[in-house]
Amino acid sequence: MTTSSFKTRLARNDIVLAPGVYDALSALVAERAGFEALYLSGASIAYTRLGRSDVGLTTFTEVADTLARITERVSLPVIVDADTGFGNALNTQRTVRGFERAGAAMVQIEDQTFPKRCGHLDGKAVVPEREMAGKLKAALDARTSSDTLILARTDAVAIEGLDAALDRAEAYLACGVDALFIEALRSPEQMDAACQRFGGRVPLLVNMVEGGKTPIQDADALQKHGFRIAIFPGGTARAVVHTLQGYYASLHQHRTTQPWRPQMLDFDELNEVIGTPDLMRTGQRYE
Repeated sequence: MTTSSFKTRLARNDIVLAPGVYDALSALVAERAGFEALYLSGASIAYTRLGRSDVGLTTFTEVADTLARITERVSLPVIVDADTGFGNALNTQRTVRGFERAGAAMVQIEDQTFPKRCGHLDGKAVVPEREMAGKLKAALDARTSSDTLILARTDAVAIEGLDAALDRAEAYLACGVDALFIEALRSPEQMDAACQRFGGRVPLLVNMVEGGKTPIQDADALQKHGFRIAIFPGGTARAVVHTLQGYYASLHQHRTTQPWRPQMLDFDELNEVIGTPDLMRTGQRYE
């Protein structure tokens, strides 16, 4: 699926399941698994590039560089987490232009104050609704193609309550955004309330965080609520860290990788995944 066709795909009622990725290798493996779209998680960039928490430490350039490396390697549409736009309305415009050049299919902008924090951590704060609306209008004006979609996220459920969050989403939709994301819905009832208000009008994204605020459900159940995009953004990093903990513990204990070999790819298998044989054949054409 191309970036331009992603807009058409979202017009259908069947849900898009987008796994979290954080670099070109994770994106390549996800593409080979058969997904239709990918989600570039700001939290996972913080985890993997910085070894730090998702508390607003990542920068525009770090995300743009990661995005460009992913879109150079895979052809799937990428939804990219732009946090708060990395500043005010002018910063948001620079972010949208940069991410669009780097190949983003959809740019997500949230209404938290800066520095932001993970949507499933406590202690968040949100900017005034009017300020966020200005940033969204700036984002929409900044894109060069209407195929580059703008996703408005509100974190207000945790601060102002569900009704206020839904009203914020209504105001953001009035700005002309292409999709909505009401973060950290607390229950199936809240999920239904969001979908009943917006599900028939605009694509709604739902965030599945293992151990987070929103009840984990599979994509089919989320589709029945009325969501059209389901992301599992940090699950990839959590799975990788779990695997690395076991691998490194085994290597430290046994002083060899042999006990872990059944859970590893060998040299040739990894090269097959990353396309080394095709790359070598391409190189031979120019010898």
